[in-house]
Amino acid sequence: MKYYIIAGEASGDLHGSNLIKELKKIDAGANIRCWGGDLMQQAGGTLVKHYKHHAFMGFAEVVMNLRTILNNLKFCKEDIQQFQPDVLVLIDYPGFNLRIAEWAKQQPYEQYKVIFYISPQVWAWKEGRVKKMKQNIDKMLVILPFEKDYFKIKWNWDVEYVGHPLVQVIENYKATYQSQPLTLNLKPSTLNLASNIVALLPGSRKQEIQKKLPIMLEVSKSFPQYQFVVAKAPGQEDAFYEELLKPYTNVSSVRNETYNLLLHAKAALVTSGTATLETALFGVPEVVCYKGSNISYQIAKRLIQVKYISLVNLIMNKLVVKELIQNELTAKNLEQDLSAILTNEKRIAEIKTDYAALKKLLSEGGDASVKAAKSIYKFLAKDWIA
Repeated sequence: MKYYIIAGEASGDLHGSNLIKELKKIDAGANIRCWGGDLMQQAGGTLVKHYKHHAFMGFAEVVMNLRTILNNLKFCKEDIQQFQPDVLVLIDYPGFNLRIAEWAKQQPYEQYKVIFYISPQVWAWKEGRVKKMKQNIDKMLVILPFEKDYFKIKWNWDVEYVGHPLVQVIENYKATYQSQPLTLNLKPSTLNLASNIVALLPGSRKQEIQKKLPIMLEVSKSFPQYQFVVAKAPGQEDAFYEELLKPYTNVSSVRNETYNLLLHAKAALVTSGTATLETALFGVPEVVCYKGSNISYQIAKRLIQVKYISLVNLIMNKLVVKELIQNELTAKNLEQDLSAILTNEKRIAEIKTDYAALKKLLSEGGDASVKAAKSIYKFLAKDWIA
């Protein structure tokens, strides 16, 4: 069968690549054309466009690149029409993919089948999208356990929960790289601290790093017995970090080694987002940090409708890990909360117990990529046989 898969960022490329591998196991004749990245191409997809050329985040960036975005949409539609796939598989990336889904259902001669894998976070904001999503998506595969009830109870929409693909990604990583050392460029005075590591994950965008990393770095002064290690974002230059790190004697950094860093860390200070879930799946106690401009925060506060900002707490529906948000994110508060997850054995044990429950919840029924591939193939095969 012919599959047209669209992913728009690095995480989508990762999950898309694992989906392609599983589809090829089930469907020996699978012909897969995709928007994504190197991983999807390596998995056997014919890459049409790399996500680096169409991943725009933030209002200003979208406005500045509007012509490119519109051209990409036009090209994508034409490419789909030429390929004539049996199904469109849309992975997250809602700004682009929901437009493609709507277009796919408006074609006068060929209404394409649409499967959406990894739902937009409409339960947090832009809830008004759901009505159109129901109209334009034939099958929704969700990766967060509470999403199944959310869509059923609030929108009378039966969606399928397949588990979270990161569980298997991280399990595979741990099994492969458990003994791999962490490459640190340590100063002589800190060489003996290499086994006492605190990971700093300050985000990927320059603006958010500038807001949060200085506070994280200031905390390192209160823990001279620990080696603090910053995970550098792929899109930011070394010089940008060097200026920020220069005054701190027990701070090092790594690039393209975030998972290896988490393998070795005793605790972590993490920017809100998927990284909070990755940190939990590595079993590392963490404090979640968020700080934006006052205007952005006030707008977000009014638009976002959830109790917590970290996926760990949202999924467990309780405060598993501490969240320091906006004005609460100070060096003093962060020092106190970091001390608790480094030295308070009872607190550490509670977190680890909750992490185990979280992992079990996210891996119900096995590997999410396998379940998603089987669900897609079954959906198509049923229609094909009929």
